[in-house]
Amino acid sequence: MKQFLSFVKKEFYHIGRDKRTLFILLGMPVVQILIFGFALTNEVKNSKIAVLDNSKDEASNALISQLDASRYFDLEKNLVSFNQVEEEFKRGKIKLAVIFPEHFSEDLLHLNKAQVQLIADASDPNVANTLINYASAIIMDYQSRITGNRKLPYTINTEMRMLYNPQLKGAFNFVPGVMAMVLLLVCTMMTAITIVKEKEMGTMEIMLVSPMRPQLVVLAKAVPYLLLSIVNIITILLLSVFVLELPINGSLTLLMSESILFTVVSLSLGLLISTGAASQQTAMFISLVALFLPTIMLSGFMFPVENMPLPLRIISNIVPAKWYYSIVKSVMIKGLGLQAIWKETLILGGMMVFFLTLAIKKFKIRLA
Repeated sequence: MKQFLSFVKKEFYHIGRDKRTLFILLGMPVVQILIFGFALTNEVKNSKIAVLDNSKDEASNALISQLDASRYFDLEKNLVSFNQVEEEFKRGKIKLAVIFPEHFSEDLLHLNKAQVQLIADASDPNVANTLINYASAIIMDYQSRITGNRKLPYTINTEMRMLYNPQLKGAFNFVPGVMAMVLLLVCTMMTAITIVKEKEMGTMEIMLVSPMRPQLVVLAKAVPYLLLSIVNIITILLLSVFVLELPINGSLTLLMSESILFTVVSLSLGLLISTGAASQQTAMFISLVALFLPTIMLSGFMFPVENMPLPLRIISNIVPAKWYYSIVKSVMIKGLGLQAIWKETLILGGMMVFFLTLAIKKFKIRLA
């Protein structure tokens, strides 16, 4: 045990001397969680809109004020004719046009119905659909307020509830994905170059002639990165709660345990790459190229796995980030317990045993 701790201490010294490695290990998670939490979001806010109010009555003015007061819309221009609508879209100044007909208030109060036309720029279909939904919700809310408890003939009221994320914040989706991406890429990338680095520096011979078994040599390489990764996990969770206002609805102990399990899977994968790579450049290339795209594309972080073709859905099952992403969403967002994530936990445990066993077996005790 004393020899093992000496090897772990030596690896800490190596990490401490390399300031760039320390920045990647401790700085990258903070930068990525802030970028994904604030800059990259699927929410649509502060969209420019134009209004053509042919009625100019109390109801239309109140509804326009309500749209403008929303955080989703900014009133860019009041139009005077319908011919200006397409012109504003062509200039790229607006994303949505709201058109009120004449006698809007009278129709609403006397006929119990009134029309509002919403025209969106569908060159980006997702944004257009989102803006239409936002505007429709605001209009329905206004209608509910003015009608009060009166029962209008042939009126269908739809009640909507958004579970787990009622405000539709993008951070609820991005934080679990960033946790999976950061832990997998950073842990794998850093450990992928450890054994190769010893070979290139010529210090591997000293390690091989030591009385410590090869299995312990491999494990000693992973322990410092495991401890630093735990620091990263704590940092990400603190930023998520206090900066991005993302609650931890489930067990913090369970979330930390699952995160450590995923970290060990990532470290084992990095050690496997390191034992088979011939140079640090090769190890970095494999860990970045072979893991970055599958993590982004096939984990469910950016694109729903259910919408993918069958071959890609099958391939996604071998991506560790997919299972961890599902675990974090279940525990952190939905507040579920181990009974809901036992399958994903077993899969990650199996991957850990497989990668670590293969890395130890591939570790060469003699240099060619």
